[in-house]
This record gives sequence, structure tokens and C-alpha cells, in this order.
Amino acid sequence: MELLHFTSHSTHAPHLTIPNPQFHNPNKKQLPSNAFTARSSSRMKSLVASAGDGGAAEAETAVVEKPELRRFDVLDGRPLPFGATAQDGGVNFAVVSKNAASATLCLMSLDDLQENRVTEQIPLDPLRNKTGDVWHAFLKGNVKDMLYGYKFDGKFSPEQGHYFDSSQILLDPYAKAIASRGEFGVLGPKDDCWPQMACEVPSADDEFDWEGDLPSKFLQKDLVIYELHVRGFTMHESSRTEYPGTYLGVVEKLDHLKELGVNCIELMPCHEFNELEYYSYNSVLGDYKVNFWGYSTVNFFSPMARYASTGVHNGGFGARNAFKHLVREAHKRGIEVLMDVVFNHTAEGNENGPILSFKGVDNSVFYMIAPKGEFYNYSGCGNTFNCNHPVVRQFILDCLRYWVMEMHVDGFRFDLASILTRSSSLWDAENVYGNPEDGDMLTTGTPLSSPPLVDLISNDPILRGVKLIAEAWDCGGLYQVGMFPHWGIWSEWNGKYRDIVRQFIKGTDGFSGAFAECLCGSPNLYQEGGRKPWNSINFVCAHDGFTLADLVAYNDKHNLANGEDNKDGENHNNSWNCGEEGEFASISVKKLRKRQMRNFFLCLMVSQGVPMVYMGDEYGHTKGGNNNAYCLDNYINYFRWDKKEESSSHFYRFCCLLTKFRHECESLGLNDFPTAERLQWHGHAPGTPDWSEISRFVGFSLIDSVKGELYVAFNPSHLPATITLPERPGYRWEPLVDTSKQAPYDFLSEDLTDRDVAIKQYAQFLDANLYPMLSYSSIILTLCPDSNV
Repeated sequence: MELLHFTSHSTHAPHLTIPNPQFHNPNKKQLPSNAFTARSSSRMKSLVASAGDGGAAEAETAVVEKPELRRFDVLDGRPLPFGATAQDGGVNFAVVSKNAASATLCLMSLDDLQENRVTEQIPLDPLRNKTGDVWHAFLKGNVKDMLYGYKFDGKFSPEQGHYFDSSQILLDPYAKAIASRGEFGVLGPKDDCWPQMACEVPSADDEFDWEGDLPSKFLQKDLVIYELHVRGFTMHESSRTEYPGTYLGVVEKLDHLKELGVNCIELMPCHEFNELEYYSYNSVLGDYKVNFWGYSTVNFFSPMARYASTGVHNGGFGARNAFKHLVREAHKRGIEVLMDVVFNHTAEGNENGPILSFKGVDNSVFYMIAPKGEFYNYSGCGNTFNCNHPVVRQFILDCLRYWVMEMHVDGFRFDLASILTRSSSLWDAENVYGNPEDGDMLTTGTPLSSPPLVDLISNDPILRGVKLIAEAWDCGGLYQVGMFPHWGIWSEWNGKYRDIVRQFIKGTDGFSGAFAECLCGSPNLYQEGGRKPWNSINFVCAHDGFTLADLVAYNDKHNLANGEDNKDGENHNNSWNCGEEGEFASISVKKLRKRQMRNFFLCLMVSQGVPMVYMGDEYGHTKGGNNNAYCLDNYINYFRWDKKEESSSHFYRFCCLLTKFRHECESLGLNDFPTAERLQWHGHAPGTPDWSEISRFVGFSLIDSVKGELYVAFNPSHLPATITLPERPGYRWEPLVDTSKQAPYDFLSEDLTDRDVAIKQYAQFLDANLYPMLSYSSIILTLCPDSNV
């Protein structure tokens, strides 16, 4: 049996460059030779044979038609809407395939699916059941609890970009729920990593009580985003949840997010994916690698079934309602829900990958194909979704609308979004505009200044009102941070913010001016294009890379647990271990690390733009220096609720108070970039900032309508400094945050028992309008009336 090798999703270093078309990316991970075999083209092996094929298929998978089981009438049907739609006492089926010669609708019971059997097959008549490129049929009668898929016949000619295979049962790209394995990480029948999957036939009585749920519609400038992995959030035994690792498990812990000050969660991929895609033995840990992160979509309309608590019992049904329940309960707590969507590639890989859906429905339409049929690989994961092809961009638009209208999500973060701006295969004037024009030809993958898909999304009456966030780079070397086509509404993961803040906070020379730009919402990136500070999603850490605790504990990646000889993951982390490598260090080094963690979090919360916190950073989660834990379904990726409780009086308390402070301050979430009327820069002396190459100090004061005025300063130098504060007659500066202090004196909150005593300890300095700052520390002071005047 041929082994298939897939590229893993080691997201997404913007500096990577690959030739076009790219068929093998050496920077991406390949499965070791002992990987389980995926379901490949049935020209090599068929899982489910079609009935009446003259015995060509293997006997063990052959299916005998059972006409006596037919419980419905087959009518012509309608070409719209796409997918399976319950209506008028039956179900309408419609699917687009331009190049298929024939199409067959396959129905299965759940029992038959598990035995790789087709319950009934319905050939579609191209005269009655086809309109344009749409194949359709209407089944009138009882199809309750049935599953479906399609078979398409036509050319099997990879060199021409076609993978039609009449023995493969394919998922409908528009399916709203997928039935497969019931339990996360458990192999299918006969230890199959890719058992046959099928689509759920919808029912007219499938309803959900939204209890009056309405979109929160928070202003984006007011968001604090939390990047969350559904399974990882509650899978650890210390979560003590009734439904660990599920949507319901997240619901049980929403109050934690509320306490932290989070009002928006960004869910890592929740579209249906196969976590066993990379399944192979990991000799380092003595277990098996899985696709834990989920950046390898099987179906874009279906929520991940094995994140539903019902998945074990009924093959994945109920996932839609479980996801809706999560959204509804989050909204009740004032928390919006964003989805991380992966429209840049799918799980079908390149020419050696499995045929699951798009590849067998119409490969040359759904993927960027080179002239000899090879797959372009701008995603670094084997294929590239043909986003700006007319059929595909309509598909993506329909999908996004569905998640907003039916599932009530509040927006999307687009993984490797620069691929959405690349020209499609067959991109030419005749294909797009209906007539050829000389000199208007574009090479496949060329970046477009006004990409049709982004244009459609940006001006769609439904979608332009939700949050749209671009990861503005891809693995083909296209880096668009500050330049992503935006129509005034798209935000970006600001990778430059991450890199500059890391460099400055760890004390690298030459970054004081760039750091000041970051504090202001990166006007150097966004102001000229007409955007605002909230178009910058500021982050120091995310799922891809070091956690915050590891950022200050490791100079180098330590990815041996992945079983890839530490060759995977990013090598340039801009991290600093504070003097000793690894978790075990001296007391002085550990104190400095805690100080640095507070510095990074304070920077996030006082910067203009939208802060994003990575799951677990609020208590100092460590992955042991692993910066690419994409394949580990264990404690490395699990939120440690026991560790959070241990640190609840320390870093977690600090994060909660600082987030609350940001929400209280009118000036820390401005709708426009701060000007000199509101913000003044300072150095060691007021009004004299130092932007030289050797400067390691940045301070500023900020007028705030609620707090009066704030003074914020960063001293990432190895030397302490005594700074002179700006004079404010009739007022005095009062310390609020000092990251050099031990908890609880790092944040002098109102409920601190001996707060007044702690403040008086600064009196001799503040009376002289001075403040002492230790090395590698940052402060926030507030302006208060001087009672001595």
C-alpha cells in the first residue's frame, strides 16, 4: 500500500520564499515513513466501490443496490441554493461541477457508513438534473437520519488537473455537518486514519433556540481578544469540567475569560478537520502525532464534530447546536466569537494527497493548478485554494455568510490571508470579464491590488459589518502587513508589532523609535492608507511560536517532543532567556523573567490598537520551549487550570487588573492615532525623548478623560534610572503599576490592604517629582490632586 506524505502546518513565517509552482517545501514537515496511510486516489485503492461495476472493485467493498429500500421519489430539483436544503416535504441537493461527465447522489445510513457500504445510489440525468454546471435533484419522502455524498465520473488525468473517480464517495463542499469517527484521536475501522466520511442530510425540524441572541457589535477599538483552542482549553484533568475538550467545556469556563477582561475569543480552527492526518508514531514521547491545531480543513461549513460532547454517541450529529450553544452563552457574558478560518488550502494536499471533496468534485476549479497539472503551494501545505476563481470566491462568500447568519459568529481571522489576494488559475480577462483584452493576462498567483474575493467580502451587506482580520502574509513570500487590501475595514495581525516589541523589551539597541510607533497603533503602517489604530491587532505571542513564559526562558527552540529532530519551527524568535536556558534557573533569573512577562503584558495593554492574548499566557503557561506544538495532544497544549490557581495571586492577578484598567481608560483604545495635543514623549527628563540608536528608554504622558492623565515608561536597560516626571502644578503623580515590584505591589489596586503605606514609600521621590526605575521594568503613574497644596 502506498504511503502518502503530507506537509504539516507550521504556520507561517513571513520570511519564507518558495518558487512557483512549488511542489515540495523543504521548510515544512513531512510524515515519517511509519505514518498510517491516508485514503488516496481510488485509482490505487477504493474504499467504497460503486454498485454494478462488473466486479472491478475489491469484493470486500463491493455494494449491492437495494432498490426495495427506496423510501422517496426522485424529482428534477433546483440548482439553487447549493448544498442539501430541507424544503417542501423533502430535500433539494445541488452541487457544482463544471468538468464532470456524470454525477451520482449516494445515500447511506450510519450503520452502512461504518461498514463502507452505500445504502442507495441515484444517478443524476444530465438532461433533467443539471442546469449549467450545477447537478441537482429533489428527494421527496423520508430521508431522516440519512447521510449523503457524491460520485463524479470524468477524466482521471492529473497532468490536466482532473481527478474524477467514480468509485470515490465525496463530501459535498456545502455540507453543513460531517459524520466520521465519533471520538477525537481514535482510529476508524481497521485502524484507518481516513475512514469514509459522509454529509448529514438536513431535517426541516432541526432547530435551535437562540433565546433572543443578537450580535454584540462591540467597537473594534474596545476589544481584548483571546486566542483559544477548543480542545486544549479544558482537556487537562485540572479543568474539572463535565465535558472536557468540547464546545460545552469552553462554556463551563467562560467566566474565567470574563474575569480576565476578555470580551472577544478567537477560536483556532473549528471547521471539520481530521486530527489523524499526521498520525504516526512519535518515538520521543512514545505516543502518536496528531493534527492538534486543525489548520487542514476537510469541510468549511461544518463545525468540528469531535469537539461536540455528543460526538462519541452519534457520529458527530449535534456539533452545530453545540457550537451555537457556545456562541449564545459567550454573547450572554458580553464576549464576541471570532473564527480562525483556513481558506488558503485544504486537507487534500498535492497530487499524492487524499481525494475527499474538492479534488474529486472539480480539482481544476477549486485549486491553483499549473499548466501540467501540478499544485501551486503558496500555503506551504501541499495545495492552494483557488480563492479568486468565480466559483470558489462565491463558495467562500456563501460560507462566511452562513457562519454569520446561521451560527451567529462575530467575525473571522483569515489564516495566510495574502493567498486571498493572489490571482486564480485561468486568471485572464475572458475568464473574469467575458471578453479577451490584449495585455491583460496575469500569471497564476500574481498579487492583485483589488482582489475580487476581498472586494466581495468587504462590500457584502452581511459581512462588511463583522470583524475581518487578515494574517497578512503567506508561505510564498508575500508579506503585506500594513499593505493588505482593506477597503477601510480589514484589520491585520501586526507581525511587525510582535517583532519590534520583543526586540525592545529584551533590551536590543536601535528600536526605541519603532517601539514608540507600536505604542501609537503603528501609524507608520496604517495611517497613510486611511486606517485607524484598531486596524492593528497587537500581539506578542500566538499559537505559532513561544508562549509568553517561554519567550523569557529560552533563547532557542526545543521541539524534540515533535519527533522531528528539532528541525521544525521558527529559528528566529527574538527571545531572551534572561541569562539561563530553560525552566530550571536561579532565583534571580526567575524574578527577572516574571518582570519581563509583566513588561510584555503591560505593553500590550497600553498600546493603541487591539490587544490579543494567547491562551494560557495569563498564568505563564510553558510548552518547554516548543515553538511549534502543532502535533501534540497532551499537557504541552492543554491549559493548566491547576497552574492558573497557583498563580492567581501573582501574574494572573496582574493581568486581570491591567486588562480592567485598559477598559476603564478612555485613552487606551482611541479611534484615531494620538496627536501632540493628547500625547507627549519623554526621556529621563520630561519632554526630551531619546530616539538614538543606543536609547533603551521610552516614556510618554497621555491625557485621559477618565483618569485625568497617565504617565507610562519602559526601561529595558540593564541599568536602573531615576527619571524626572513632568510637572503638573496642583497635582502629583501617584504610582499604580511597577513591574519591578513583587506581587501584590506590582499593581496597587484599590482593594490592596496596605495600599496607602505602599504609596507613601515613594513619597520622598514623588515630592521631588522623581521616580526610581529598576532595570528591565515599566511603570504606570496616574495624576491625582495634591493634598499638600
